[in-house]
Amino acid sequence: LPGFSSVDDKDNWSGFDVDFCRAIAAAIFEDPKKVKFVPLDAKERFVELGKRKVDVLARNSTWTISREAEYALHFAGVSYYDGQGFMVPGKSRAKKVADLKGAKICVTERTTSEENLADYFGSSGWRYQAELSKTMEESSRKFMAGECAAFTADRSNLAAIRLSVPDGARDYVILPEQISKEPLGPAIKRGDEEWLVLLKWIYFATIAAEELGVTSKNLRSKTQTKTDLRLAKFVDDSGAFAKQLGVNPGWVRRIIESVGNYGEMFERNLGQGSALKLERGPNRLWTQGGLMYAPPFL
Repeated sequence: LPGFSSVDDKDNWSGFDVDFCRAIAAAIFEDPKKVKFVPLDAKERFVELGKRKVDVLARNSTWTISREAEYALHFAGVSYYDGQGFMVPGKSRAKKVADLKGAKICVTERTTSEENLADYFGSSGWRYQAELSKTMEESSRKFMAGECAAFTADRSNLAAIRLSVPDGARDYVILPEQISKEPLGPAIKRGDEEWLVLLKWIYFATIAAEELGVTSKNLRSKTQTKTDLRLAKFVDDSGAFAKQLGVNPGWVRRIIESVGNYGEMFERNLGQGSALKLERGPNRLWTQGGLMYAPPFL
């Protein structure tokens, strides 16, 4: 999914979720490149995580009670707050979700999008026909081929798919309504609490860095003096937190030097510095009216 995880013809991976994986590698192995990326589709992602085919699932997956309980998972946090929307052709008469009553709607099976679609239309008493596909790519192909009146998925997914086709921004419209909460985040197999704690604080380090005004560019200059006690504790040059987490000292510096703070990761992959140009919305810091908030480094 462009913006979150994609690979080019030279096997180079990039994206918001990819950056989180590189942050993990930087903290643990002192090398952000020590990552093996394993592509998984929506149907197999939680099963393969349960089989420990992967150590971390970082794949725009929604945190839900059924997933955490049924698949015996732990979500490390919410890395991106999203919501489900609908995309229609630019020439469509549909201007709001209610205009899709009785329509055929493309949706990927075994996803929260499929369930939310059924719940929302069912609660409203509206009929519809779901055109199910095994993968997001298959759903988008059917929609682009005119087999469905609309395509529903997380709004960030729709923006990425629209970007993937020529003149997509002109030929396809994302309706303004949002029908669900989609808190996306990395997950691990339940049973390794130390692994969970480490991942949570790697993630929180990116947010705390932005809160403190620390970026990949100014990290060295801002930490040359020790007058800011909050910053000194956060950077953890003493290695006090590193020892407790089981990583080598300098883990916070390695993360920020490798991928930057949360804001840098967002802007580079999803925001104004990217092709998607998504608004941060609820993914802004709490000090800016958003939901992003890191517990204290104390």
